[in-house]
Amino acid sequence: MKEQPVKDNNLSPIAGTFLDSSPLLTDSEALRGRAEKDGMLFFKGLIPRETVLKLRLEVMEILESRGLMDSRYSLIDGMADVEAVNRHSDEELRWNGVGVTRDIYRAIQGLESFHAMAHHEKLLSMYRTLFGYEPFPHPRNIARVMLPHRDATITPSHQDFLHIQGETETWTAWIPLGDVSRQLGGLAVLKGSHKAGLLGVTEAPGAGGLETILCGLDYEWQTIDFEAGDVLTFNSLTVHKSMPNQEPGQIRMSCDFRYQALKPDTVIEPGSLLPHGPYTWEELYEGWQRQDLQRYWESIGFHYSKYDESIRWQKEKIC
Repeated sequence: MKEQPVKDNNLSPIAGTFLDSSPLLTDSEALRGRAEKDGMLFFKGLIPRETVLKLRLEVMEILESRGLMDSRYSLIDGMADVEAVNRHSDEELRWNGVGVTRDIYRAIQGLESFHAMAHHEKLLSMYRTLFGYEPFPHPRNIARVMLPHRDATITPSHQDFLHIQGETETWTAWIPLGDVSRQLGGLAVLKGSHKAGLLGVTEAPGAGGLETILCGLDYEWQTIDFEAGDVLTFNSLTVHKSMPNQEPGQIRMSCDFRYQALKPDTVIEPGSLLPHGPYTWEELYEGWQRQDLQRYWESIGFHYSKYDESIRWQKEKIC
């Protein structure tokens, strides 16, 4: 009998839809139970829509100042001047997996409102319920401003732990900066995949440069049509990926914020306390008003872990 090939879970269709966990926000036991089972939680409209759209507009204004927006549309629509975008090389936009040039990303990273969103009380309250401890928001916040470049690639299936390290019980909040439909290329999550532990990786194009090998697994891919204010959060071992942008000329924007429980023995990898990009906190803080957002981690007695490059060792993908 001919041996059957091993199933590649990465090729499974994205067929499921996220379940709204908002009704569990007042029930810590139920919320933790779902988190432990699924490795992910979705909250409909957790953050006020107007807060998200205000930040969206600030980012669009930065892009407009660099001549990248289509003037025929309102800025809030997020329509790019595709010809202007394609004047940049793929390397200029792909340098850190964020979709824009170093100069533009420096301006976005300097937005106080961008970093303040990671400290929104709605988010902190949700993580208090989930963790049973005060949450610690990592300062290394990431913005993804995926311009519709002709050579753009999607973010492949991956686990955040490869990049964050520290504790596996670190959670990512993925927040769309605007309405992000399936057509625009939202995020898909492999529900329950955290239970498989840390998986091997192979080289792949797209942000992060690594694809998680999903041979022999059979978890369900889920997604949803996101709206501004929605929050998706998942464990650092939960596999997820972006979907292709099929909306000509439109920019897909989102934020990645990371959180973990602040306990006496909290372990963190020191890189999580640095800016995302080749910048210093001193230059990013220029003009900020809120002191509580600046270097708030320096009085915390963390246990530090060493970054382990060996877990990023790339293998040949054979399914």
